Amino acid sequence: MSDPTPVFDDLREESRELDLLVAELTEREWARPTPAPRWSIAHQIAHLHWTDRAALLAMSDQAAFQKFAEQALTSPGTFVDDGAEEGVRLGPAELLTRWRNGRQELDHALREAAARHTRFPWFGPPMSAAAMATGRLMETWAHGQDVADALGVVRAPTDRLRHVVRIGVRARNFAFAVRGLPAPEDEFRVEVRAPSGELWTYGPEDAAQRVTGSAVDLCLLVTQRAHRADLALTAVGPDADRWLDIAQAFAGPPGTGRDPKEAAPEEAAAPEEATPEGPAAPEEATPEGPAAPEEPAR
Repeated sequence: MSDPTPVFDDLREESRELDLLVAELTEREWARPTPAPRWSIAHQIAHLHWTDRAALLAMSDQAAFQKFAEQALTSPGTFVDDGAEEGVRLGPAELLTRWRNGRQELDHALREAAARHTRFPWFGPPMSAAAMATGRLMETWAHGQDVADALGVVRAPTDRLRHVVRIGVRARNFAFAVRGLPAPEDEFRVEVRAPSGELWTYGPEDAAQRVTGSAVDLCLLVTQRAHRADLALTAVGPDADRWLDIAQAFAGPPGTGRDPKEAAPEEAAAPEEATPEGPAAPEEATPEGPAAPEEPAR
């Protein structure tokens, strides 16, 4: 079994960098709209805090989490928004404090759970600590991208994105299944260039179908933070090409994604809503087992 410590450390650092983006914002800036319809910067942080609390509950009191999950799933179309609204009502200062405290508690709980090799319930299959941390990192990065876009900030990518790529690749079959499509019979070869310049590879080297390009762009694609037309990704083979149209690393129904930045007038489609996504999609395995796509999607 692989040591899960690196993903815990990477989650902590990813959260710290997002914290730096919002720590000095004014109340007016916290209310600034993000690319997710109806969601401000405050909604993005509130959603992360809500999901951290859910993860802590799953690890500390499984019976209470089961009730919490059942209650949330009685309103599958609104519980993500409702949880975010609850956090926004706290006000920026209190929300920031609670998010920070919750992150610290979650970090401690994840490391303890990993030491005990414990699995715990989630909205999908039971999760290991490493799988949960991987999903939380994916979500933190994705919602952090929404915050950065709202602020007009270009973030320097890091090799922490390996975790997001891993979820996206492993959630390939889920992306087909959630649309009622049969999964491709064979694995793809995926080769993406990391921010550090390293080449990350997945799948058989001699696979007939493949996807190549930038790791950053693949992360933007699978979290549906950018349209395929705006990304430098190449597919070889019909199934690989189809996957790039539907890829998602989060659980729940198909996301609508983002519109392309530039579309020819005759090709421009009606505007689609970019939804705040949910937990990571059910995957197949993280550092020590599948990293399940996690939250319900925005």
